[in-house]
Amino acid sequence: MLFANTVVWGRRLIHAARRSEVAAMPSAQAFIAALDLGTTGVRCFVFDSTGKRVCQAYRELPLMYPRPGWVEQDPEGMIHASVDVCRDALGQAGIAPRAICALGITNQRETVVAWSRATLKPLYPAIVWQDRRTTERCQELVNRGLEERVRRATGLPPDPYFSSTKMEWLLGSVDGLEAAVRAGEVAFGTVDAWLLANLCGVHATDTTNASRTQLLNLRSLSWDPDMLAIFGVPAEALPEVRPSLSVFGTTDPQLLGASIPVAGVLGDQQAALFGQACIEPGSVKVTWGTGAFLLTNVGPEPQLSAHGLLSTVAFTAEGRPPSYALEGSVFVAGAALQWLRDGLGILRTAGESAELARTVSSTEGVYFVPALVGLGAPHWDPTARGAILGLTRGSTRAHVVRAALEAVAYQTHDVLRAMEHDGGTRLSELRVDGGASVNDFLCQFQSDVSQVSVVRPEEMETTALGVALAAGTTVGIWPDPSSAMRTWLEARRYVPQASATEIQRLLDGWHRAVARSCRWEVDGA
Repeated sequence: MLFANTVVWGRRLIHAARRSEVAAMPSAQAFIAALDLGTTGVRCFVFDSTGKRVCQAYRELPLMYPRPGWVEQDPEGMIHASVDVCRDALGQAGIAPRAICALGITNQRETVVAWSRATLKPLYPAIVWQDRRTTERCQELVNRGLEERVRRATGLPPDPYFSSTKMEWLLGSVDGLEAAVRAGEVAFGTVDAWLLANLCGVHATDTTNASRTQLLNLRSLSWDPDMLAIFGVPAEALPEVRPSLSVFGTTDPQLLGASIPVAGVLGDQQAALFGQACIEPGSVKVTWGTGAFLLTNVGPEPQLSAHGLLSTVAFTAEGRPPSYALEGSVFVAGAALQWLRDGLGILRTAGESAELARTVSSTEGVYFVPALVGLGAPHWDPTARGAILGLTRGSTRAHVVRAALEAVAYQTHDVLRAMEHDGGTRLSELRVDGGASVNDFLCQFQSDVSQVSVVRPEEMETTALGVALAAGTTVGIWPDPSSAMRTWLEARRYVPQASATEIQRLLDGWHRAVARSCRWEVDGA
């Protein structure tokens, strides 16, 4: 206990010292860096003390597909790219590393890395959140009647999406790994923990990322012994769980040129929720990226969904009650456009999709169900497969592209309605961000389909902004989260224009198409 208390007091002293340092700085000199390690790329942003973006840098991250349904990444490539983009961003801005008051980390969630504690060498490629290799194991848990037990403890259903069965698979499939774990030689973690180990030399994670592993008890916010037993993951291999808004450690000065406190860590979707100023119950955002992720803040108590949504942590801060969210995760959104571009070659760039979609007045009955890796919320069917239905000799690539964009809105709509059913209230506003949110056609169609106002913020990189605001709040640039939220500004608002009758007709067709794609692998076996 003496060592543990010393660590806690040490963190508090670092935190207090940094607050004093920041308070003494002129506002023009206060900068926060945000490292955003996503699925297909890593970015570093620098923001000033008003929340204005100063600069950004980017590196692409390749994915590997060793077998159908398997998705992997190189963990060391993640670290090299992360350090490079941080150096690039500081160089672009002409900012000395010591002028960075804090660094925030946000990351792709559920992705799992196993590494040697002694050498920090990864022991297997990172298993990415999109990976479906544990589908049969998840079905086995359902067949054994464990679904409700797992959901009540963690807020999550058995699904290959989450980290638990990925860790279990590693333990059972990588030669010598289980013995090394039992000997205390191996560390497991999500991407944030892997970054913290390499940047700061600590084995830690935050509550938002931990809540996506399916190993964290939502109420105690600690590793759940029952879940650890079900999945066979030793607690000693897992990182320490800390508040999202806290000082996790300081960066090795040889990496970034200064000892910068990492003062905020949030999973990417929770970071976007924070960056969209959705810290009050009932506020909701969607991030349209590779997938589509809707989160609505539900307040200080976790709420279990009766409509296929996930219960998760929104954020936590030292000395404050936790904040929880309901989440709907759609696996394929922008990735459908990438597939039309790279897989079918019917788009030159994803950006031309809006212009092409407007060349036709409708899809003329064509529906695209992008279940390319199964269906997420609210259906949760890993056996579903992608389908393009309603094709005729008159169908063109414009109809298919428009159907792909409409599918993003339909999937978002289904999750939004599930949130309303769970909360018992009608939502009136949806804040949008992510790469596809610049698509005016998609934003207007979303407003029409869901009959809500769709709001796009001035700062589109809300994931990076959110974790920058979190880190800045921790070190005292903003006194509390509510103050940090004043940096959020509206850029454009879309309001419903289509008739309810027409929208219902379109939705009926969409739901018929979804029914065709569900259980494809099961029914076709």
